[in-house]
Amino acid sequence: MHRVVITGIGAVTPLGHNAADSWNAMREGRPAIGPITSLPREDLRFGIAAEVQGFDPAAHFDDKRLILLDRVSQFALVAAREAVAQSGIDFAADGLGENTAVVIGSGIGGEQTHDATFKRLYGENNPRVHPLTIVRLMANAPASHVAIEFGLHGPAFATVSACSSANHALAQAFHMVRSGVADAAVAGGSEACITLGTVKAWEAMRVMADDTCRPFSRQRRGMVLGEGAGVFVLETLERAQRRGATILAEFAGAGMSADAGDIVFPSEVGAAKAIERALKDGGLASQDVDYVNAHGTATPANDPTETKAIRRVFGAHADRLTVSSTKSMHGHALGAAGAVELLAAIGALREGVVPPTANFVDPDPECDLDYVPNIARETPVRVALSNSFAFGGLNAVVALRRAP
Repeated sequence: MHRVVITGIGAVTPLGHNAADSWNAMREGRPAIGPITSLPREDLRFGIAAEVQGFDPAAHFDDKRLILLDRVSQFALVAAREAVAQSGIDFAADGLGENTAVVIGSGIGGEQTHDATFKRLYGENNPRVHPLTIVRLMANAPASHVAIEFGLHGPAFATVSACSSANHALAQAFHMVRSGVADAAVAGGSEACITLGTVKAWEAMRVMADDTCRPFSRQRRGMVLGEGAGVFVLETLERAQRRGATILAEFAGAGMSADAGDIVFPSEVGAAKAIERALKDGGLASQDVDYVNAHGTATPANDPTETKAIRRVFGAHADRLTVSSTKSMHGHALGAAGAVELLAAIGALREGVVPPTANFVDPDPECDLDYVPNIARETPVRVALSNSFAFGGLNAVVALRRAP
């Protein structure tokens, strides 16, 4: 069993088109939530989201390549390019391409293609659809394009588990590298879900906020959709040290569980199991953890349930944890959420700065942890957890340790 480290990070988020800009905005507590600009506002009930604005696909892809790519794959590829460049790996020259894994999570895949196709069929009564519709909308398209981009011939697949998709992808990649099934991995999540059909579907569930995202605050009114991608390069500690790579964090462990209960209502017990399993997998004691990047959706059900799960696992140590939800700034990117939030966990480990829970007003008596309200906090972070708890009762938690 190998120790696994992260040597590359890439991101495209509402906070910035790269990892550094995204992290800086998180650290500074600058939300990117506002009125939706890409959809007709008159068709929307609330009309707010965290969009990736100013992203020009033509700046990254030529016309021949672009015709194959839904926005979800565009985000994944741009983030993967940044992560691989930072890692310093040349997969062909280093001979790693033959057995490097690619695992990219996405909750719904190419939703812009899906939406446009249905509009054409049902809205315009046009029976002809684009011949590349399937290859653009399939949920594995981001993983496939990343493998093609870098010539990676190891295990390559998508994880599709709603809001836990990215953490499930990262967990699978981690376990493959740790066990030696793969020599390295490019893993994360991508989502481009701000389409009319998706936004209307979420509005119909009555879980969307009409003002902003206020996790753990008494005034919270629901979640806010986001979009984007986060991609990471994982490799063994030995290989990273041998080639003199900059190690950003150690991937210590991952824990997964299923509530096997309600399809939408979260379970304190199920969430706690995933946290406990992440600690056990990483050989960590509860007292080792300093920061938890919470799932923190700002819905009435999630926030108190997650608070209870954290208390269930950590006991008295829960009062010494720093906990924050960066969804308050970048929104809920569904299948990409865990990947965007892993960026926050790595930033906290590297810089000793815990990003805040933005938009916080008054505490909720049912949410009684230290949520780092509104302003980032400088504090040493040795171990950080990132929680993802999805509809369907699918939970995935990853544990990171400060770089050795």
